[in-house]
Amino acid sequence: MNQSVQHFKADFFKALAHPMRIRILELLSEGDKSVNELQSILGTEGSAVSQQLAVLRSKNVVQGRKEGTTVTYSLRDPLIKDLLVVAKQIFDNHLVDAISMLKDMRKDS
Repeated sequence: MNQSVQHFKADFFKALAHPMRIRILELLSEGDKSVNELQSILGTEGSAVSQQLAVLRSKNVVQGRKEGTTVTYSLRDPLIKDLLVVAKQIFDNHLVDAISMLKDMRKDS
């Protein structure tokens, strides 16, 4: 595989590597949101939300559009929503495996 593609993928996943950024993407998967809406839902300071949005924006994961004094954010690519669904399915599969292993361990003891 082309090394530049690998670097692009690594940078993309680095942009997702923060719990608040994942939560922001989940919220934006439901529809466009302003910084104030995100801040209210997340229950965090505006500076923290803005900082995480800046990272997502710099990696072209989200885009903002200014409406007066309000900036509304959206997913740059709707496939990100699918990516989050697949990530949750992978997590669920690992969780099912761990629960199954725990049940087996309890039977043996």
